[in-house]
Amino acid sequence: MNILVINTGSSSLKYQLFDMETEAIIAKGNCDRIGIDGHVKHVPSNGKPSINEDTSLPSHQEAINIVISNLTSAKHGVIDNLSEISAVGHRVVHGGPRFSKSVLIDDEVMSAIISCALLAPLHIPANLMGINACKKVIPTVPHIAVFDTAFHMSIPDYAFVYPVPLKYYEKYDIRRYGFHGSSHRYVSAKAIDYFGRDAKGTRLVTCHLGNGASLAAIKDGKSIDTTMGATPLEGLPMGTRSGTVDPALVSIISDIDGGLTVEETLSILNKESGVLGISGVSSDFRDIIDASEFEFGESDEIISPQEHDRAKLALAVFEYQVAKFIGAYIVALGGVDAIIFTAGVGENSPSIRRGICEWLSGFGIFLDVYKNGHSGKDDVADITGEGSRAKVLVIPTNEELVIARDTKKIVEG
Repeated sequence: MNILVINTGSSSLKYQLFDMETEAIIAKGNCDRIGIDGHVKHVPSNGKPSINEDTSLPSHQEAINIVISNLTSAKHGVIDNLSEISAVGHRVVHGGPRFSKSVLIDDEVMSAIISCALLAPLHIPANLMGINACKKVIPTVPHIAVFDTAFHMSIPDYAFVYPVPLKYYEKYDIRRYGFHGSSHRYVSAKAIDYFGRDAKGTRLVTCHLGNGASLAAIKDGKSIDTTMGATPLEGLPMGTRSGTVDPALVSIISDIDGGLTVEETLSILNKESGVLGISGVSSDFRDIIDASEFEFGESDEIISPQEHDRAKLALAVFEYQVAKFIGAYIVALGGVDAIIFTAGVGENSPSIRRGICEWLSGFGIFLDVYKNGHSGKDDVADITGEGSRAKVLVIPTNEELVIARDTKKIVEG
């Protein structure tokens, strides 16, 4: 059984084609800058030539057409025709209060997804465009929705209800939902397998740290709290998102900047804040780390002392906030068995992992400096320091495989 996984953004479309007999990736790629100038990358695993080129992508429909063309082409393809695709799994960012698991997409489900646009106005329209484009090209196979929010629907009411008038929850479904659910679900299951025990009794804090970042407290294999809220803006500072700030800043920033609208102010908090806003260097943590570690006095200086200091501050703010939430979740869990780092920053930045764990020494949690610097790409890298009261693990995430597995399960009944 071959399953195509689609992850659609407002101007992008990522995909992977899986052979579910072995869970091997047959091909993967992405279409970027949709509606702008367009770029396509396609990587087959059968040794045929890859594609990495600019091309016109006026809409998501043209993007999915190119994906299918590349998968089936004689020169770059991995399948002969569309009949070799058994189903399509779609990442859907928000499922609202209705969906606690993945579902087959029908008209009723589409209507329910549309109703979530108020809660995720930046993501749901793009998700719908991807679903509609795929269904038009591959109409005869099942299409499955896998929701970012579903894993967090086990959070208890005292953790998801906001302290605002309850009518906003009762009438309008405004509550904490959380995101990155497929990632938190995948790495927590990997950790439990690594321990060689049942989920019952386990207490984990999973740290999905990338340009978008969130933590989850996972007890007995189920999410009981998470840092993102009704939208992905709440919680940790991220690449360009502010994370949790005083809500009155919406009004204050609007007044300071000359009477901005709510939408314009929220755009600042979503797109101009986080480590980009603090550092002024970049939203990419790699650039910020480079700037923070820059040695002055070299012949070809590329940053200023001010940028150097701001980059160090951005990392300090990020590491502190992550550690603070970890501490809160240790309280929520009644202790912790493991801290798990995943996603782009969590998997690939030893310095940020070290900075976070230095704050956790009061809990008796330590990492091994050598292991931390040489964690590699193992399924589970144990970087726990001697005498640590909890494991510290690095586990590469695989959200696409979660989507493919859920799709297979639903198709097979």
